[in-house]
Amino acid sequence: MLPVALIHICVALVLLLSVDVAAADDVPRSEIRFAVAALFPPFQSRNPQGQLVGLNIDLGNALCQQMNVRCTWVDQVLVEDFKALDARKFDAIMGIAPTPIRLRSVNFTDNLYPFTTHLVARRKSGLLPTVRSLKGKRVGVLLGSNREAFALAEWAPEGVIIKSFWLNHELVSSLVAGDIDATLQGTVEIREALLDTPDGEDFDFLGPAVSAPMLGGGVAIAVRKPDTALLQELNSALEQLMQNGEYHRILQPYRLDALPSRP
Repeated sequence: MLPVALIHICVALVLLLSVDVAAADDVPRSEIRFAVAALFPPFQSRNPQGQLVGLNIDLGNALCQQMNVRCTWVDQVLVEDFKALDARKFDAIMGIAPTPIRLRSVNFTDNLYPFTTHLVARRKSGLLPTVRSLKGKRVGVLLGSNREAFALAEWAPEGVIIKSFWLNHELVSSLVAGDIDATLQGTVEIREALLDTPDGEDFDFLGPAVSAPMLGGGVAIAVRKPDTALLQELNSALEQLMQNGEYHRILQPYRLDALPSRP
């Protein structure tokens, strides 16, 4: 048996550690470290001066200001780095679509904004976002994206050739050059990268929007499962931005619901 004095010391240490943990929980939040992969304009990228810019950056900074905390951006190679999130290398991942698979690992805030997924190809190709139409065709997707996961799971087994690209400008260049036949993309990024440019004159959205649980229906912020306090704080700040008009002011220039009109 342990001596009584030693038992008293152990009890005192446990109580002291409990007090320290409780005190840490009571400390007001002073900073949020957002992870972001700065490779996807107009959502997140770097301008010629090397500064982070884009819709997700604007929204993250506005959320931090609403919460009266410092916003720190951690530029990642891969945005879906849940191991680094769990290791507390950052506090949250900005701009990621909630999907059933991702929800196994993290929690998500309310959606920051909706998005849709479309097949983009040459208008005269006659392609549609169906297995029957795309069988034997080469479809480009971004590496590690939820669209890649969807295409590999749903289309590849049926004979659609899926080509994955690290960067969107590489994918777009391959599409224009004819190295791939189509791409599965979000409306906003492909509009800016191709459809609203001179190279996009012969291309358009073909067929209806593609929807599936694997694709998600919006963009949100991922946080660690136990970090319910941060989740609630971010949702509250987002609601306040919507109520005071700042949210709509930020979104308006990005034309999330606008589709290009072709003659």
